[in-house]
Amino acid sequence: MAIIQHKIGSGFGAHSTADDVLAGIDLSGKTVLITGGYSGLGLEATRALVRAGAYVVVPARRPAVAEEALRGIPRTEVGELDLADLGSVEAFSDRFLQSGRLIDIVITNAGVMAYPDERVGPGWEAHFAINHLGHYALVNRLRPALSPDAARVVSVASAGHFLSDIRWDDPHFRDGYDHWLAYGQSKTANALFAVHLNALGVRAFSVHPGSILTPLQRRIPREEQIAQGWIDRDGRQARGFKTPAQGAATAVWAATEPRLEEYGGAYCQDCDIAEMAATDDMLIGGVKPWAIDPASASRLWALSAELTGLDAFS
Repeated sequence: MAIIQHKIGSGFGAHSTADDVLAGIDLSGKTVLITGGYSGLGLEATRALVRAGAYVVVPARRPAVAEEALRGIPRTEVGELDLADLGSVEAFSDRFLQSGRLIDIVITNAGVMAYPDERVGPGWEAHFAINHLGHYALVNRLRPALSPDAARVVSVASAGHFLSDIRWDDPHFRDGYDHWLAYGQSKTANALFAVHLNALGVRAFSVHPGSILTPLQRRIPREEQIAQGWIDRDGRQARGFKTPAQGAATAVWAATEPRLEEYGGAYCQDCDIAEMAATDDMLIGGVKPWAIDPASASRLWALSAELTGLDAFS
C-alpha cells in the first residue's frame, strides 16, 4: 500500500514545542516507552509526556546517568538496555514482559551519529546496528506488551536519510566506510521500519525532528560542525536550528495526534506529515521516495529478521 505523504494542516509548525502539541491531550493511564529518553530531545519528550499524565519507561545504556537526569520527574522509570547488544535487548524485554504491563506508545529515539568505523555484535556496522537493528529487535521482543489495536510506534528518523538509500549489496560497509553515508542509511532504515510495521498492523510513523544541537553530535569535531554550517567560530548555532523542546515536538505529535490514524507509515516533520522532497536540501526537508517505498520496507524487514533471528509480526 502506498504511503500518503501530504500535509494535513495540523495547526502546528517548526516552532511548536512538545508541550504545545500535547495541550489538551490527557495521557493519564498511558504507558510510554522512549529509548534515550534521558538526554537531548528524548528528555524533552519525557518531560512533556509526563506533564500530559503519561507514565514513561526509559531504557538506557547508562542507567545511572539516566536516573540522575530524570531525578525529580515523576512517573518515570529507568531500565538497562544497550541497543548494540541483542542479549541486552532480550534481557530488558524479558524483564518488562514479566511485569505484565502494556505499552501504549513506543518512541525509538536513541541513536548515534557520525561514528568512526565501529563494529558491534557479529561485526555489524554501528549506525545500522544501534539505530535500526537494536530498535527492530526491541519492538519485536515487546510485541506481547503492545496495547492491542491501540499502540503507536514512532521511529525517530532524520533528513539524514537524504544521504543514502539502503546499501543492499553492502549494508555493513565492508568496503569504503563513510560515516555520513552510514548514518544516512540508518535513518532511511528507521523510516522504512515504520512503513512495514504499519503494514503489519501496528500504527507506526517516522519523524524528522529538525536540526538541533544535542549530545547526539558529541563525537563530531568542532571544526567539522563549523564546516557543516551548524555553528560559527564563536560556537553560536546556525539560524533555523530548533531548541530541544521544539525538536521533540514532532515525535510527540506523531505519537498522540488522533487524525493520524488514517496515515499510518507516513514520514513527518515540523508537526505535520511531510511532503515529498522537492530538492536535495536537507534543511528544507521532505521525504525521499526510497524512505517510504513499501517494497524496500518489506525487503529491509526480511533482512533485519535474518540478521537478528526475530520476526514477531509477519
